[in-house]
Amino acid sequence: MRGTVALAIGLVLAGCGQQERKASPDDAPGAGLEEAAIRAGIVIDPARRDPVGAFGSATDKICIVPQGDNYRVGASVDYGDRQSCVARGTATGRDRLRLTFGEECTFEAAFDGARITFPATLPRACDSRCTGRATLTAVNASRLSSAEAEARAMRGPDGQPLCG
Repeated sequence: MRGTVALAIGLVLAGCGQQERKASPDDAPGAGLEEAAIRAGIVIDPARRDPVGAFGSATDKICIVPQGDNYRVGASVDYGDRQSCVARGTATGRDRLRLTFGEECTFEAAFDGARITFPATLPRACDSRCTGRATLTAVNASRLSSAEAEARAMRGPDGQPLCG
């Protein structure tokens, strides 16, 4: 019994003089894991996310190049047999890119650092960028390159540079 009492008194005394540590935002569950993933290059650091580059899929292409404080952007869809879209314009933002292809064809696309995704519903004015049954809705393109030169080299179905 004496040993138990002595142990309890020792534990109480060991806790004396220690201040309670306040939680910080970095203590949130998963914060350490996210930081390790960023260091390992598995996850893109949101503070360094840059949309400049070339993006593509089997039928979709998007290029983004710097233009002052904003970006020049081009997008195309090519299903062949005169079923295609070509849109050129400007973009602002980072995580949510506000794309403007003129004549009221303005919308927000999601950008997560590795992929750009257009919404499933676009303004009707965007239809004028397409021929046949092609559409710019739900364009989904993965990053092919972060190089500005490669983005500038992308061409649309019309043979012209997308970000020219």
